[in-house]
Amino acid sequence: MKSIIISWLVILLLATVSFSQQLSGEDIIQKVNELFNPQTSYGKAMMTIVTTSGSNRTFVYESWSKDKGEKNLVRYLEPSRVKDQATLMLNHADDIWMYFPRTQRVRKLATHAKKQKMQGSDFSYEDMGGGDVFITDFSPKRLEDEKMEDHDCYKLELTRKPNVDISYSRLIMWIIKENFVPIVIDYYDEDDPDLSEKRLVQSDIRTIDNIPTAMKVVMYNKNDNTQTEIELLEVKYNIPLDDEMFTERGLKK
Repeated sequence: MKSIIISWLVILLLATVSFSQQLSGEDIIQKVNELFNPQTSYGKAMMTIVTTSGSNRTFVYESWSKDKGEKNLVRYLEPSRVKDQATLMLNHADDIWMYFPRTQRVRKLATHAKKQKMQGSDFSYEDMGGGDVFITDFSPKRLEDEKMEDHDCYKLELTRKPNVDISYSRLIMWIIKENFVPIVIDYYDEDDPDLSEKRLVQSDIRTIDNIPTAMKVVMYNKNDNTQTEIELLEVKYNIPLDDEMFTERGLKK
């Protein structure tokens, strides 16, 4: 009996290895994209920005996403100077509106604003915009598998497609084989594909509503010698969300 069990374990292991080897870059990035873009989501998070001087700035905000990342709303809770300020991002942040509670006005930002820093952090609006950008804007190439952050990972190179307006010429991505979470992403300069600008590191991965979720995300900015940490305080997936939330009028609520 023992030898039979061992034989089955060997067969299962070989089948798993064979499946892993058969996956193409397109297969892997499709699974990553599905993981990143649930139908709807809600999160409450604390963002801590470490500036060049070493001082910290902290924000607490809520965010909602719908239509697999096409629609995104962020509303700030803390500190008091930005309380109730809100940002609406549609079409992977190609369209951005901001609401300022002191004036009770909504302002639409110019298209190029998506490449600007969000609240002075190391995340651009584009980084936070969600959507199918990994598939629509990049061409994937599978590289040799590699261990990263103590995980067995697939390694992908994503190269920007021609005539695509996005801030990065390419990405290098390490993806945990077990759950397809991208544990590390390197971002390369828009004009120089050899110049690494930023590195994203995800950790504390938990399963929330059957979706593996990184509860801590850190973006390291190599040019500015700064970093921004986002810690998820609460998260829910596939919840009912009204389309009215993702409108200019919804921004003011």
